[in-house]
Amino acid sequence: MFTGLVEDCGTVSAIEPSGPGKRLTIVCKRFFEKRVVGDSVAINGCCLTVVDRDSDRATFEAGEETLRCTNLGRLTTGARVNLESAICAGNPLGGHLVTGHIDDVGSISKRTDNGDWSEIWISVPNRLNRQIASKGSVTIDGVSLTIVDVTHDQFSVALIPHTLSTTTLGQRRVGDIVNIETDVLAKYVERQLAIAGVIVSDKQRKD
Repeated sequence: MFTGLVEDCGTVSAIEPSGPGKRLTIVCKRFFEKRVVGDSVAINGCCLTVVDRDSDRATFEAGEETLRCTNLGRLTTGARVNLESAICAGNPLGGHLVTGHIDDVGSISKRTDNGDWSEIWISVPNRLNRQIASKGSVTIDGVSLTIVDVTHDQFSVALIPHTLSTTTLGQRRVGDIVNIETDVLAKYVERQLAIAGVIVSDKQRKD
């Protein structure tokens, strides 16, 4: 589990084919000098396992499904990524409960800058709409944020100067693809409502 509080940003130094997936090597001395092989790390919000480590970098294996369903498949060498280590039981929960399992990707449809502050709108697949509510929590590229407004296919978040300067969201522009993880509590509520027949689940729609 994670909290969505990004600890540092790293730089992709190598991308190598590995079976149906890829091996990603990321450099960030301050972050990886404390990690060991086997540790779970959220990379742009996607939970991956350290499979190799040096003094200032670590290597991860991303499977075909991960590359297809997240923006990790779009990474190139030199790209910046958000990094967070898994939380330990008893640690303060500063953001919200984040699983590191990306639900889908969204696209930045609008960005408005106001001095050191920004607001962005993100278009998301319709199936995620029931799990997104104003004043609720969402994770964008691994960053825990509070939702401001919601429409039928978009939502907005406000980005404070600290978030813009310490995460990759400060570099995001209209058209960029971002990883989305909705609040895990919203998933369980939707599931229970589907079981009770109050709403139609995505699986029922397909059936």
